[in-house]
Amino acid sequence: MKLRIAILVAALPLLGLFGDPKGLTVFIVGLVLINMLLASGLNLLYGFGGLIPFTFAGISGTSAFICCNLVLHAGWSFWIALPVGCVAASILGLALSFPAIRLRGFYFALSGLVIQSALTIAFIYFPSLTNGDTGITSIPRPTLAGQPIVSPWLEILIATATVLTVTGISALMRSPIGSMLIAIRDDEDLSRALGINVTAVRSLAFLIASLIAGLGGGVYAHYVGFVSPRTFDVLISLNLWLMVAVGGRGTLVGPLLGALILTPLPFIFQQYTWIKDVIYGGAIVVVIMFLPAGLFGLLQRRAS
Repeated sequence: MKLRIAILVAALPLLGLFGDPKGLTVFIVGLVLINMLLASGLNLLYGFGGLIPFTFAGISGTSAFICCNLVLHAGWSFWIALPVGCVAASILGLALSFPAIRLRGFYFALSGLVIQSALTIAFIYFPSLTNGDTGITSIPRPTLAGQPIVSPWLEILIATATVLTVTGISALMRSPIGSMLIAIRDDEDLSRALGINVTAVRSLAFLIASLIAGLGGGVYAHYVGFVSPRTFDVLISLNLWLMVAVGGRGTLVGPLLGALILTPLPFIFQQYTWIKDVIYGGAIVVVIMFLPAGLFGLLQRRAS
């Protein structure tokens, strides 16, 4: 699964830190790293588990809103609020997986879209926690020794979290649980016949992936300084799915590569938003028709 290559790709955005530490480039570096983290978590379910979890953004948003409220209204430290948000996200992800996990293919994806839409509506209609469509502003950055962590140190910290997450996923996929997850992805009926508890393995994968989603959501909120229900709607789940698909699902490197390529596009084409939509749509068509293994799969074939 090329862990060393994955770590190298995860470190590539840090090259942007050599510019202005307060400039837009460094901000984009942070977003790329956060999307790498989130895409890697989604890949655990989509790439290695064969499921398309369109609830991923909503689960991530749950952690973000919990973390923000604990910091802004309860006076908690970010370093205490973040684990609480991650645990809440993992419990929510596990709970949401139970009614849908027995479904397959299109039906599982459709159930995810419905649940994600319900989560977005819930975010909007609980303004006491989310401030509704207005969102939550002025979210402080994490502090260390009483001082806010500034760029580029914050981006380096996020990169460290991304590398540790990818390393953890690599260790999981080398374990018996990872082998069972891949076996279920390749042939669910045969896996059941061999005695694998499909529901338990997938539930564990959901728990771990939701924990990663919670980590990404909490970090995103305190990095950007603003969140709203629209920050975690179904389009975000689709964008993360596209990052995994374009980069190469079922690999460690693919989601990182996809996030590295697609995250900067809205900033590059910010004056021509329609071009971004065309590129995203074209990327979906190209991946489905010509690159089922994604860009990393293509690079592997060329190298062999």
